[in-house]
Amino acid sequence: MAYLLRTGILGVIAVLIVNLGEWSRAGATESAGASEALSFELTPIVTRGLTSPLFLTHAADGSGHLFIVEQAGTIRVVVQGVLQDKPFLDITERVLSGGERGLLGLAFHPDYRRNGRFFVNYTKQQDGATVIAEYHREGTTLQASRDERIIMTVPQPFANHNGGMVVFGPDGFLYIGRGDGGSRGDPQNRAQNTGELLGKILRIDVDREQPYAIPADNPFARSGGRPEIFAYGIRNPWRFSFDRETKVLWLADVGQHKWEEIDLVTKGSNYGWRLMEGFHCYDPAENCPTRGLTRPVFEYGHEKGRCSITGGYVYRGKMIPSLRGTYIFGDYCSGELFGIKTEGVTSLRSEPDLVRKTGTRISSFGEDEAGELYVVDYGGAVYRISPSSP
Repeated sequence: MAYLLRTGILGVIAVLIVNLGEWSRAGATESAGASEALSFELTPIVTRGLTSPLFLTHAADGSGHLFIVEQAGTIRVVVQGVLQDKPFLDITERVLSGGERGLLGLAFHPDYRRNGRFFVNYTKQQDGATVIAEYHREGTTLQASRDERIIMTVPQPFANHNGGMVVFGPDGFLYIGRGDGGSRGDPQNRAQNTGELLGKILRIDVDREQPYAIPADNPFARSGGRPEIFAYGIRNPWRFSFDRETKVLWLADVGQHKWEEIDLVTKGSNYGWRLMEGFHCYDPAENCPTRGLTRPVFEYGHEKGRCSITGGYVYRGKMIPSLRGTYIFGDYCSGELFGIKTEGVTSLRSEPDLVRKTGTRISSFGEDEAGELYVVDYGGAVYRISPSSP
């Protein structure tokens, strides 16, 4: 997806139904469970009416509505399978869109059903800075007020590596994904600098103080770095999510030119960029210092047309029991959907349990309130991962 935004290439509309076939394990003897045929489909939910969709989520309010973020600055709503004509929110005049910029993230407050609060991450029209802002639903309608409360503004030295993910954790705090500020190779080494907010995962409390409070157990809450930092050494986090069952934070970090990686994020950890790209030295190219770095749990190279990882979710839905406990993610350029069985994942993996072509440009994955997963195609479509037809 980050590659898509770097180049500005428009994705193609996906085939309507894709048979994703069998599980496989490369380099190991297949177990009976892994070798069983597991077929499921991409069921079309929206195939027209969307422009450059980048994310899908739900409000955890029992409504069943799906909310889709469009890059130019609108949030659209799907009600009972129908895309509504009127946007939930339209802030296009505030958003600088194009390349890796735009309206990039959306997170509903855990108590949204009562308080109507939600938060967005966008690129500011005037200067390209990254903005975290709070908005409110108007009453009980499917319409948001345009009144805005700015939570955080971070200058962006280059046009790329904006990150963009915002999500509430199981602790009730807001987690924010920040890219390293852009250009090539993190020229200012911002990701390793704990005095900078770029190249980090941030964690803030939006329920106390103004504009926000610092959780008391943040690693630099008292000294040693910016108090908002939760983890660092990140290049360009393109989607992260909490496993709703285990509460583990899974992050996909887009690589420089050779390696894409998946990290299990824990408080205070350093994930290595720009010292390392994936499991490999980057700067310096050899004998890079690795002491104190947290390694990825998965990486893949740029062969077979792969170029940019898109993070997803651990499947915890009910429609496909054999998929439960599998982390689903993808690659924007190859259009492949990958899966990793998560049980016991603690060390580096180099082969996924599942690899299947989808025919889409995967800009994001999404999860509904029931834990079912969706594939977002930048070309203008959304699909649900569903059990295959008989």
